[in-house]
Formats: sequence, structure tokens, C-alpha cells
Amino acid sequence: MRWFLFICFYILVDIYAFQAVKTLTRHNWIHISYVILSLFVLGNLIYQFSQPNPSGGFESGRGYAMGIVLAFVVSKILLTLFMFGEDIVRFVVAIYSKLFSNSATFDMPTRRIFISQIALGIAAIPFASLLYGMYKGKYNYKVLNYTLYFEDLPDSFDGYRITQISDIHSGSFDNKEKIEYAVDLVNEQKGDTILFTGDLVNNKATEMDPWMDTFSKLEAKDGVFSVLGNHDYGDYVQWESDQARLNNVAELKNVHSKMGWDLLLNEHRFLERNGERIALVGVENWGAGGFKKMGDLDLAGKGLSPNEFKVLMSHDPSYWQEKIKTDGNNYHLTLSGHTHGMQFGIEIPGWFKWSPVQYRYENWAGIYEEFGRYINVNRGFGYLAYPGRVGIWPEISVIELRKGSKPA
Repeated sequence: MRWFLFICFYILVDIYAFQAVKTLTRHNWIHISYVILSLFVLGNLIYQFSQPNPSGGFESGRGYAMGIVLAFVVSKILLTLFMFGEDIVRFVVAIYSKLFSNSATFDMPTRRIFISQIALGIAAIPFASLLYGMYKGKYNYKVLNYTLYFEDLPDSFDGYRITQISDIHSGSFDNKEKIEYAVDLVNEQKGDTILFTGDLVNNKATEMDPWMDTFSKLEAKDGVFSVLGNHDYGDYVQWESDQARLNNVAELKNVHSKMGWDLLLNEHRFLERNGERIALVGVENWGAGGFKKMGDLDLAGKGLSPNEFKVLMSHDPSYWQEKIKTDGNNYHLTLSGHTHGMQFGIEIPGWFKWSPVQYRYENWAGIYEEFGRYINVNRGFGYLAYPGRVGIWPEISVIELRKGSKPA
């Protein structure tokens, strides 16, 4: 039923979009090419999604088929809005002309040509952007640097550098050279520690088989620490049994260990310097709505006092809004991911940022402060479903902790 509804929607949008093409050219070969291309794009999507998909993800052909359809549909929806609007205007003017004027039925082919030209020009922008996002944007890594000030930061940790990555989604990758470059870029930041905030895979631990050697190269003086994200529990794929799912989770936890990452499962560690320490706390995934709720902040912070300086890893930023930011145990800095910035949006650094995901998540990208406590929402290292990024680029966060008050 879903496929039937989507195909009907696709064809309806295509018919209206075709009006713009037909208005601008009467060459039959262009019309035929348009129809063939549209049918090929739709047919390829149906074919890819009809193939066996044991991983349950959007790897290779399936992901690209979805991305190409998205580029076509978004641009054609814009064309449809223009052409449908033009039809409404023509209809209203024609009725008015019949009822209140002696003039002939309204017909302005010149204006329709102009509207078609404008519509095609505007529709080309998201079309080209989404294709660019698949070709280059998904590996357009950006290093974002932040400096945060805390009055109660231990003196020995003044200038401490945290490198954060999140949402690797290894099953989506298709370019080893680009991933190796990104891993090298993480190491080049010379963070005192590297923190990974969840979603190592799309669904299955085996997705990491080609990438374990690559991500094992991540290194920092105080080590690499990690937590699980919602995708790491294997909830988005069919398993032959619940035990098989649990075995997959166990194997994924083992992958963290094999790579030399210290996986925190509702627990904490201490980072020490010169007899002083800060607590590194890691909770399992906790997400608002229908997302998995395995996170246990009380358990993870058990034994810690409100006066101890704490950095918390929590995959889903909604847990910060729900509990962390107001918790009496005083979590100074929370690091999250999950949103990907929706892999689509507009950002002008230091001035403006927008993405549709902001209507779902209050904290969706970058640094936020409430009650003197901070959260950084990393935009993600990888990508999911749509195999690209437009405007919201893959991110490596570098956060420097400084002792003292924030400069005016």
C-alpha cells in the first residue's frame, strides 16, 4: 500500500512538473527523454528496495536510489507548486473574464513561459544541491572549535582538549580513502581524549568488519571513550530471534574493545592529572518519544558528588532536556549527537543556522547553555538513509576546557 501511494504521488507530481518542460520546448525527443528518465529513477528505486537486504540499512545501490529520487521529487514538487499556482490564477482570471468582461477567455502563453523558466531555475537549486551532497558533501569534513569556561574546573585541566565525533554509521560508507583521511584529521587535532557519542553502525556489528583497522588508529593521550546510540541496539532490522539481536549487541560492544575504545555503559571513569581529576560519565541511549530508553543517569553517576567536575556522553540530546541539565549531580558538559543536523540545512557560522530538524529537537547542532551547564550536539561523522549532506557538513568537534569566567 505504501508503494502504491508513493507511486501515485510520484506520478502526480511528475505530470505537473512536466508542464514546465512542455511549455518551454516542443521537441518530442526532450519530452520522451524526460518520461524515460523519470520512469528509470522510479523503477530503480523499486528494484533496489525489492532486493534482499539482510543488513536493513541503506547501503550502496539502495541509498543512492533513494538519494536520486529525493533530488528529483524535491525539485519537481517546487515545479508543481509553481505550475499549479499558475493554473489556479489562470482559472480564476478566466472565470472573472467570462462573468465580468467582454474580453476573450484569459490566455497568456508568454507569462506561462516566464513562470516555467523561473520554476525550472528555482527547482534546479535543490536538485543540484542534493546531487552535490551525494557526490562530495557527505565527506566534506569540518573541524569546529569551541572554548568553554568553568569556574570550578580543576587547575590541572585548564586547556584540556576534548575531540568529539558521533554517528559514524559505518554501514553507509563507500569510500575508504575519504574515511581514512577523516580519521587522520581527528588525530591531527591532538585532543587529550577522543569521545565517541554513539551510532557506530546502522544496524549490525558486521558493518564494522571493513572499518575496524581504520578506526583503531584513533588515538589520544588519555584514550578513546564511547557510548552506544539508538542504532547500535539493532532495533531497526528483522532478526530470526531476540537472542540473535542480543548477540549482535554483544558483538558490537566487543568491537569497541577490539578497537581499543573504552565503552561506558551507564558508568563513569576518572581522568587524572597532577593529583586532580574530572569524571567522564557515559550513559546508554535515552531518547524522547519512541526511541530506546536504556540510559540511567543515576546509575552512571553513582558515587559522584555535585562538586566534582563532570563531562557526560549521552547520544540523544533529548535526555539533556529531560533530565541531565537540571540533575542535582551537576553535569557541567554533555556531549551528544543523533540529530545529524538532518544532513540538510543552511549555516552561516556565528550568525545563522537552520534545518528542519530544529522543529523536532530543541538542541540539534552546536553549543547550548542553560543553568550554567553546556551541551554540544555534534552534527555527525557519517550519514544515514540519504547518502549525502547539504549545508550541514560532517563534523569533528574540538572543545577546549578553560578555568575561569567567560570573557565579556
